[in-house]
This record gives sequence, C-alpha cells and structure tokens, in this order.
Amino acid sequence: MLKINRIHHIAILCSDYEVSKYFYTKVLGLEIIRETYRAERDSHKLDLCMNGDYCIELFSFPSPPVRITRPEATGLRHLAFEVDNVLDAVKYFSSLNVASEPLRTDELTGKKFTFIADPDKLPIEFYEK
Repeated sequence: MLKINRIHHIAILCSDYEVSKYFYTKVLGLEIIRETYRAERDSHKLDLCMNGDYCIELFSFPSPPVRITRPEATGLRHLAFEVDNVLDAVKYFSSLNVASEPLRTDELTGKKFTFIADPDKLPIEFYEK
C-alpha cells in the first residue's frame, strides 16, 4: 500500500493575478515563498506558505473558464482553514469589506464555521478549533 505523508500543496487558478495575489497575501496573510512569470505561457505562479509550510500554488493563465457553480461544481469544493474563533474571523473580514456567510454549526462536531469567497468565487471555509 502507498503511504501518503501529507498534502503537499493546493493549486488554484485565478482570473486576475494581482487581485488574487493581494487577497491571498494581504487578506489571508499567506507568505510568499517564490514568484515566477513564464513569458512563453503568459503565466504567473505564486508559491505561498502558512506558518512556514508550503501550501498553495496560485496560477494565472490567459482567459481561464469561470467556475460553473458554487460550491457543488465537480472538482475542488472549497478550501478550509482552522481558526481559534470564527466570530473574530468574521469581524476581521468585515473590517476589510469581505462578505462572509452567516455563521453555521457543524451538526456532527458542534463547531462553528463560515465561508467567504476569493476573488474568483472559490469558497473558503473558516472552521473553529
């Protein structure tokens, strides 16, 4: 049997590189490891980490198709980040004019959670520790 150690990274394709770069680095606070531009592909790649752990590759390509539906489209459903307090996360996003969905409670764990959307409408969940 294959032993998988951990998730290495999550790749996200964005429609506006600068807008998404700002969102993931300034709004979510992820750190830039490396930024690459490939002229032959007219493509940016931004390697991001959280607490020193490599986690997201943010890509841009010319004219990518839009996400079909939210969140039940085939493929990646959403990203989820753990936070100490979901209400504090909602207040933080509100201060940046980033809309969040109403707080919900996971019926299986009793934990609170909410969603925001990235600039391309990818759902991002914040789940209470």
